[in-house]
Amino acid sequence: MQPLLQLIRRHKSGENVGIYSVCSAHPWVLESAIRLAKERNSSVLIEATSNQVNQFGGYTGMQPADFRAMIWKIADKIGFPRERVWLGGDHLGPNTWQNRSAQEAMQLAETLIYDYVAAGFRKIHLDCSMSCADDPVPLSDEIVASRAARLCQVAERSWKEHSGEHPVYVIGTEVPVPGGTKASMAGMQITSPQAAEMTLKIHQYAWQEHGLADVWPRVIGLVVQPGVEFDHHNVEHYKSAQAQTLSQFIETVPHLVYEVHSTDYQTQRAYRELVRDHFAILKVGPALTFALREGLFALDKLDCEWNGELNAAHLHDTLEQIMHEQPQHWSPYYQGSAHQQYLDRQYSLSDRIRYYWADPKAEAAVNKLLNNLHNNPTPLSMLSQYLPEQAEAVKVGRLEHDPKAWVMDKVRTVLIQYALACEGQSEGAVA
Repeated sequence: MQPLLQLIRRHKSGENVGIYSVCSAHPWVLESAIRLAKERNSSVLIEATSNQVNQFGGYTGMQPADFRAMIWKIADKIGFPRERVWLGGDHLGPNTWQNRSAQEAMQLAETLIYDYVAAGFRKIHLDCSMSCADDPVPLSDEIVASRAARLCQVAERSWKEHSGEHPVYVIGTEVPVPGGTKASMAGMQITSPQAAEMTLKIHQYAWQEHGLADVWPRVIGLVVQPGVEFDHHNVEHYKSAQAQTLSQFIETVPHLVYEVHSTDYQTQRAYRELVRDHFAILKVGPALTFALREGLFALDKLDCEWNGELNAAHLHDTLEQIMHEQPQHWSPYYQGSAHQQYLDRQYSLSDRIRYYWADPKAEAAVNKLLNNLHNNPTPLSMLSQYLPEQAEAVKVGRLEHDPKAWVMDKVRTVLIQYALACEGQSEGAVA
């Protein structure tokens, strides 16, 4: 049986288990996630979005087969079995081509879906909630469901032509905008059970109309809003009591759990409660590259103090320059005074910096930073100032005296919270 189907069946039978989805294209983040899966003898779910990876390369420059190859290369290096790396596609639909007609955008989305499944991606989020250039705003639920079913047909055809395990699907229109919201959290509302039920009914009918009735049991997740979100500097934390009617509704639906986006920056208790309340698929992305950025900025401070301003890599300043030269990934999101925009560029929880790590100048600065700290290792006294948890781990022998390992351990501190919640660990469990 498909591994994700097995996991959902375990949850529906009463086990307090879930799965977290790593939504990032940064190699260090992906390596951290795979290493943690190896450490805990588990599997890892890694998802690419339609903006990151598509038939034209996306903003990463990778097509689906390229992304898979990168993941497998990391897994092979670590000695982690490829079959325990589960690949998913997030927001797969016409999102990237909203400025085109619906007919053209959907044709491009069909190619996108086909290529993802052909490359071995088996968890497919069908997202047709956005209006295209000649569409009404907003789209009706019936149009959204019909388009999703059309893309499901393509996914099934691709799977049959390329064999392997069959895909499973996630549906739902209550989805944060891919790449992050521009709006305030003030208008956020928890999905009502009535809205969830209506979404399921309309989608199930669309599946039947498109000859997909036998595929419907492989729809494992419905995207909803249980009351979790973040903006640039604030987090709306999960309040279980407010989501109970929504939680109880899904108990009446076979083979389905909820999927939640924007779970970044929640507490350990919140993750456990989300899984317990059947919000059992947890998406995380910006929090991982936020931790990566924290670690690299800490190394940048160490480098400047330890090796001197003249010889330092000046990573922070390099990124600020790149973001000024290429504002398209942050300027629509960061408003206010020049100083506020500066603070947001460097420290926003939405972490728009993640779009710039692959820039050649940023990569060169990171490489110089690592070389500086390898060639002239910093003492623990200074490491303790900027990365105290990692300094303690070096003292006890859990981490090597390696700057890259320190940064990846920062990412691990985020991932381990998800792992403990999804594995059904007890209240007092520690990493």
